[in-house]
Amino acid sequence: MMRNRIAKGIKIALLAILAMALFGFVVMGLWNWLMPAIFGLRIIGYWQALGLVVLSKILFGSFHSHGNSRPHWGRRMQARWERMTPEEREKFQRAMWGPYCAPGPVEEPKL
Repeated sequence: MMRNRIAKGIKIALLAILAMALFGFVVMGLWNWLMPAIFGLRIIGYWQALGLVVLSKILFGSFHSHGNSRPHWGRRMQARWERMTPEEREKFQRAMWGPYCAPGPVEEPKL
């Protein structure tokens, strides 16, 4: 059982390394094909392309979905909202939005 986990972990690590290497080559190829022609920039090497991949990962976050498009705080807020009574929901809406979004009768402005 433990051997299978170790072998599976090694396979996943090798696939991750291979995917990262391939992704670096793809970024390098696209950069060298498009950027010099469009913007007049210099061509880059493999390690610079890999650096761009890592930098974009740091700046822009993950490149893949985590199965649910709603962030963690959104799921927590939805769960809280579902547990609220209608009176608590109205109180929350009034606290968040004031008279603009709270349900109830609409008052006509007095002239």
